[in-house]
Amino acid sequence: MSPDLYFALTLIVKMAITAGFVLAATVTAERAGPLVGGLVATLPLGAGPVYVFLALDHGAHFIAQGAINSLAINTVNVIFALIYALLAQKRSLPLSLSVAMAVWFVLAWAVHEISWTIATAFLLNIAVLGLGIALARPLRHVPIPRVRARWTDLAMRAGLVALLVGVTVSLSFRIGPGGSGILAVFPIILISVVLILHRRVGGKPTAAVMANAVTGLAGFAFACVMLHVTAEPLGSAIGLTLALATSVAWGLLVYGTRRRGIAL
Repeated sequence: MSPDLYFALTLIVKMAITAGFVLAATVTAERAGPLVGGLVATLPLGAGPVYVFLALDHGAHFIAQGAINSLAINTVNVIFALIYALLAQKRSLPLSLSVAMAVWFVLAWAVHEISWTIATAFLLNIAVLGLGIALARPLRHVPIPRVRARWTDLAMRAGLVALLVGVTVSLSFRIGPGGSGILAVFPIILISVVLILHRRVGGKPTAAVMANAVTGLAGFAFACVMLHVTAEPLGSAIGLTLALATSVAWGLLVYGTRRRGIAL
């Protein structure tokens, strides 16, 4: 088998596996309300599999360095979710999402142009998440009406996630760890949730999911730090496992505190 054919076949398998995993997770999130929906949507469902596949093609140093830019771009995802949540209170889906996406691309370009360290990226997350959580707090308690998933919605989500995996893995050899770290955390899950829910349940319930996602993205920040500090000394596999565990632990912590009436 030629190297090109092998790469194409393995890439298709990677895309299919990731799309199926994300599909199952997001369908569950939509049925569980804005808190669980927002927390599940910010688990590394898209970035995690992408990083696994990157680890198969690159060394632990590549993964550790990519985590720095993923940490920096996490703040842009926070701003994306917050802008959409604020605009969706009164504005249409096309306007709310297009403005949020425009801001994302501008800020992502700025992040790419900066040489980040784990310390500067983490400090930026502290500042942005602190303000973002405060602004999102009043928006996150709107209930979501019961929705039934359509096959077109499922196909769109699967296609978007598969496309992200294909683009990131294919370009990783050219754009290096910094660019790969940015592409790996492109907010494809958040975008797909917005596209599906806003049309079916309205702006305010969908905004509640995004407002809860702001809090959930704090867990992703901790996961990026964990991946950076453990990937090289412990290996990519252990680093990725610990990063996933960190993100899940944060989600469980937020869920548990909210259930007890503590506003985290």
